[in-house]
Amino acid sequence: MPGLDPIKLSEIVYHGVARIRDGVEERRYYRFRGGRWYGGIATGDVVGCNLRCKFCWSWRYSFYTDKGYYQSPMRVYEKLVGIAYKRRYRFVRLSGGEPTITMKHLCSLLDLLDGEKLIFILETNGLLLGYYRDYAECLAGYNKVVVRVSFKGTTPEEFEKLTGARREFYEYQFKALENLLDAGLKPGVQVYPAVMLSFSPEENIQLFIDRLRSIHPALAQEIDPEYVILYPHVVWLLKKNGLKPLKAYRPNGIPEFMI
Repeated sequence: MPGLDPIKLSEIVYHGVARIRDGVEERRYYRFRGGRWYGGIATGDVVGCNLRCKFCWSWRYSFYTDKGYYQSPMRVYEKLVGIAYKRRYRFVRLSGGEPTITMKHLCSLLDLLDGEKLIFILETNGLLLGYYRDYAECLAGYNKVVVRVSFKGTTPEEFEKLTGARREFYEYQFKALENLLDAGLKPGVQVYPAVMLSFSPEENIQLFIDRLRSIHPALAQEIDPEYVILYPHVVWLLKKNGLKPLKAYRPNGIPEFMI
């Protein structure tokens, strides 16, 4: 989908994945689960995203708006806390699609979690946090929130190739980091960058590191690298889009190069 405007797409997706019931913003979710990531975390996977990444592991739900079930913030809170305490996890998160598309829902959930001894990890592409400064300010009001901004490639050209969004929107991912830091989040502790590196040559990676360092030195030291995991449905999507990762991993953790 060349020329995609992710801000406008966010508005379109919102009307498919959100509804207001009794003054409460509800969001579509397709599952709740425990998992090994971060050493053990309870996860709510949301439906709908504002990008169309050509390597997305959850594309069967993130590309659509009519799947899953509407959940209130209270119901999401109950499910995440139930999983976390039953399995003795320290962390909870939203993942799968883009959680910030329903920001009122997200902040209502964080209000409920604020009294728990759990750390909330927000996995986001950061575009809306970069576009709407008040979104970042909302997140800065919580003490036990960590924001993981997942960059889609290391240059504007990679971003456009991998997501279908126009390259000028890539800058909003960096702007998200700036807004979060300006709002008071601590770099490398409460906010840090992740980046998809499966399609990036070394020279582009260095440019990306330098760009992060220009915002704050700690960001360049706390990068969480991401690589494509070759699940069958991901391999299908890669082939459909004619993409070949420079480095990827099989589901069993064995690396593959130049697939």
